[in-house]
Amino acid sequence: MSTSSDIPADHAQRDAADLARFGYKQELKRSLGLFSSFAVAFSYISPSTGIFTLFALGLTTIGGVFIWTWPVVALGQFLVALNFAEVSSHYPVAGSVFQWTKYLSSRTYSWFTGWIYLFAGILTVTAVVATIPIALIPALNGLGWHSLNAASLHTQLVVALITLIVITVLNIYGVRLVALINNTGVIFEILGMFVFALIMLIFHNHQGFHVVTNSAGLHVGPASFLAAMFMSLFVIYGFDTASTLAEETRDPRRAAPKAVLYAVIGAFIIGGVFLLATLMAIPNLHTAITGNGGLGWNPANVIEANFPSWLATIYLLVVSAAIFVCCLSILAATIRLCFGMSRDNQLPFSKAWSKVSPTLHTPVFACIIVALLAAVPFLKYSGAGIIAIAATGLIYFSYFLGNLVVMRARAKGWPKISAPFRLGRWGILVNVLALLYGGAMIINFAWPRVASNPKPNQTGGLLSFNMSWLDGIPILWTVFVFIVIIGVIYYLAVGRNKDFAPVVAPAEDDAPLVSGTAPASD
Repeated sequence: MSTSSDIPADHAQRDAADLARFGYKQELKRSLGLFSSFAVAFSYISPSTGIFTLFALGLTTIGGVFIWTWPVVALGQFLVALNFAEVSSHYPVAGSVFQWTKYLSSRTYSWFTGWIYLFAGILTVTAVVATIPIALIPALNGLGWHSLNAASLHTQLVVALITLIVITVLNIYGVRLVALINNTGVIFEILGMFVFALIMLIFHNHQGFHVVTNSAGLHVGPASFLAAMFMSLFVIYGFDTASTLAEETRDPRRAAPKAVLYAVIGAFIIGGVFLLATLMAIPNLHTAITGNGGLGWNPANVIEANFPSWLATIYLLVVSAAIFVCCLSILAATIRLCFGMSRDNQLPFSKAWSKVSPTLHTPVFACIIVALLAAVPFLKYSGAGIIAIAATGLIYFSYFLGNLVVMRARAKGWPKISAPFRLGRWGILVNVLALLYGGAMIINFAWPRVASNPKPNQTGGLLSFNMSWLDGIPILWTVFVFIVIIGVIYYLAVGRNKDFAPVVAPAEDDAPLVSGTAPASD
């Protein structure tokens, strides 16, 4: 990994000067190279994390056929990533979708986009730290710690909270430390998933390749296929993290777009091979679908059914490490979004959240507030899968809002100036296809169904708000409305009256499309 001391002085000054033309001072440490930028985005996606969280959902919905949701989602998200890659090449500042909408739309629109995306990131942190017990507890059992019950929500909660505290401390101590751990973890995840997948394909092939057409008697239709997509949808997002950390990346106008696209491609290949191998290694498909009290097997069950205890334990530890670095990168990305919005005076107590430690070069208070908010859903903890419902739906909605603004900007002639990464005449087509895909997936998320958007009274007692009317509303609807209402109240009462930072773009780049912007600087 490249550190700030490895960066030639002229390159560091160039990047700092480029940031200054957006009206921002270089406060965060610019220590990430292309691989580190890719690694952070890849670990946010983290195929092993999402697959371990929701593999059982896809399996119990349409059997082995659910693997075909993987390429469908990967292609759709790659279209979104292409669009975002071009925008990130124009606006290499911390904040991702919030920053892009700030430059290409109105301040009110960008504020609500950032507000929704911020809570989507916070809920994703919660969902992923809640995932680590699924792999870690069986691994600890394999090491002889048999008192831990993987099925106990209380045990899962304790492990998740400990994980949240550890990743918060690591993020406080700086992106350099996070990147070092992250880079190492990504290498282990890629090698671990790929090598174990090959071992399962060669030595533990119980189902054969035809498992991808075997629904085990479950009905396969448009509705069930869309429901089974939820695992793939939960995995392949967060690639814009490479853009969110642009202010800590060398030459971000070139590095960030590459990292965004490489992360999607890498996750698709590694995750696809692992999914295929896991399905083929299931000893009995009917048993896997009906196992765990009807909830279905997860990859840990498949691994334990095929490997001796010691080898299964080693692999589960590798997966646990991969999920851990996923937690690190998601928290890092969400912190940068909180920092970026606070620096523009757009959040409550912005002055505190935007303060950067002069010694650690991290926004310490932003680290703490994001972690505290991520802990709130644990007050009504009902498992990682239910939290993932709200997190994923909000992320896709934020992406759709971002793509919508870019499409509007393209209709007005943006971009007039070429950035290092550009789609050229393909931009409008890619943008339209990304919007069609994103809109379809939002409808898919919002659709009230037990598999992917249940009502609390359909969760078998896992979740209850102790209010009959609220327990009869689909989970995603409740979360979305609550976040929007809180945002509307704050924005109308306080936010719209605050002094926002001027929206500035370099003179050689396209002028911001938002009205009332500051003059471009040289």
